[in-house]
Amino acid sequence: MARDAFEDIVETFEFLDDWEDRYRHVIDMGKAMDPLEDSFRVPATKVEGCASQVWLVPEIEGEGPGAVFRFRGDSDAMIVRGLIAILVSLYSGLSVAEVTKVDAPAELKRLGLDEHLSSQRSNGLRAMIERIRLLAEKAAA
Repeated sequence: MARDAFEDIVETFEFLDDWEDRYRHVIDMGKAMDPLEDSFRVPATKVEGCASQVWLVPEIEGEGPGAVFRFRGDSDAMIVRGLIAILVSLYSGLSVAEVTKVDAPAELKRLGLDEHLSSQRSNGLRAMIERIRLLAEKAAA
């Protein structure tokens, strides 16, 4: 399920030749996400290592390695909200065991993001991916 959503993004990016169009598309994806309630904007859900404020909230159904991984997130930066939307499409709906096997850098490279994000944004993206992996590993244990 989630993989289909990510593949749709890949296809859209292939159609959008211009990086400015892709950038706008990422921002639009972020705008389309529901904002996190203030009650979830707490230190426990905050991702350290991001230049922007970022919160990720896991929603895991079931127990053990087969538990289904979903999460919601938010940021005070529109481009980062869009990056969260991309990560949701990449990971949500997978089992927690599958989440830990996703080669996120390779998948995201298909979108060409690595070439266009600032080093601060790239570091923040890596921090979000690491948080997602840790949440999944914890749920799988």
